[in-house]
Amino acid sequence: MRFITKHIHGDRAIWAIAALLSVFSFLPVYSASSNLVYVLGIGSVTGHLIKHVAIVLIGMSIMYAVHRIPFKYFSGLSVITLPIVWLLLIYTALQGNLIEGANASRWIKIPILGLSFQTSTLASVVLMVYVARYLSVNKEKNINFWRSLLVLWLPVMLVIATILPANLSTAVLIGVLVFVLVFIGGYPKKYLLLMLVTAALFLSLFIMTAKAYPDAFPNRVDTWISRIDSFTGKGDANTNYQVERAKIAIATGGVVGKGAGKSVMKNLLPQSTSDFIYAIITEEYGSVGGLSLLFLYLLLLFRIFMCVYKANDFFGQLLIIGVGLPIIIQSLVNMGVAVSVLPVTGQPLPLISSGGTSIWMTFLALGIVQSVTAGRMAEKDEKNPLAILSETV
Repeated sequence: MRFITKHIHGDRAIWAIAALLSVFSFLPVYSASSNLVYVLGIGSVTGHLIKHVAIVLIGMSIMYAVHRIPFKYFSGLSVITLPIVWLLLIYTALQGNLIEGANASRWIKIPILGLSFQTSTLASVVLMVYVARYLSVNKEKNINFWRSLLVLWLPVMLVIATILPANLSTAVLIGVLVFVLVFIGGYPKKYLLLMLVTAALFLSLFIMTAKAYPDAFPNRVDTWISRIDSFTGKGDANTNYQVERAKIAIATGGVVGKGAGKSVMKNLLPQSTSDFIYAIITEEYGSVGGLSLLFLYLLLLFRIFMCVYKANDFFGQLLIIGVGLPIIIQSLVNMGVAVSVLPVTGQPLPLISSGGTSIWMTFLALGIVQSVTAGRMAEKDEKNPLAILSETV
C-alpha cells in the first residue's frame, strides 16, 4: 500500500472508480463477445477477453504516465498536436473503407497492433485542452470577437466539420461540450450567443446539402433521420429492432438479473459489446447492477467536481471540466440510449465497452484530471514541511 501511495498521486477515489469499472468490464465483455464469435464468426471468446484485458492494461499505463506530467505542459502540447489531429481526421475521412461492416471514415487501421484507432476521440480530448488553454490565457483580457473567431472558433469548427459527415453524434457532443466549457470559462455571452446561432445555421445548411446531394454523404442523413424516427416511434420494425431488443434485455433482467454470462439478448442485439453493453449488464445483473453502475459514474462526477473545487489554477479547473465532464456525459448518453430515453447515437460506455480507442482516451482524460490534482497536492506539500517529514517517519 505504501508503494502505491508513493507512486500514484491525485484523487484516490478516481483511481479506485477507474480500476473498479475496468475490472468489472471483463465480465460483460467476455459474456457479450459470444455474439461476435458465434453469430458473426469473428475470433474466439477467450481471444476477445485477452485483447480487452490488454487494452485496459495499456490504458491504465497511459493514465499513470500522463498523471506524472505537470498539467501546465498540456497547454503547449494542445497547440502543437491540434493541427496534427486535424490532419489525421482528414486522412480518416478520406480512406473510405469498411471495418467489420462499419463506416471506416471514423477509424484508422493500425496493422501492427491489429487495432482500429478512432481519431475523433483523440480530437475531442485535444480540442477541449486547447479551448481550456485559450480561456485561461485570456481570462484577464478583453476578448476581441474577430480575433477569437480566428484563434478559438476556427480550430473548433475545423475539427467538428471534419467529424460531422461520418459521426453526427460525436460532432454534436463535442460542440455542446465546447460551448459549455466556453460558457463556464467566462467567454462574453453576446459572442457566445452569436456562435450558437452560427452553429445551428451551419448544421441546418449541412443537412440540407446532404439531402440535396446524397451521393456526397451516402446514407448518413438517412441514418440520422431513421434513428430519430425510431426514437419517436415512427420507424419501421427493421429500424426499431436495436432499441426493442435492448428493452427486452433490460425488462427480462428484473431486479437481480439472470446471472453472469446468462444473457440471451447478447446473441440477438448488435453492438452488444460496445454501444448496447449496458442493456446486457442490466439483463445479467438486474436493476441492482445497472443502478450500481450509474452510481459509480455519478460518484466519478462528484469527485471531478471536488477536484475542480480544490484546484488552485484556473487552467487546471477548466482542464478538469473539459476532459472529465465528457466521460460522464458519454456514459449517461450510452445508458440513455439503452433505456430508450435518447435516440441511438453509437456512443460506447466509458471504461466498460470493448474498443481500444475509447478506453485509451478515457484513461488519457482521467490521467490529465489526476495530473491537475497531483499538482495541487504537490504544491500543498511544498508549503507544509511537516508533510515531507511525515513521509520519512
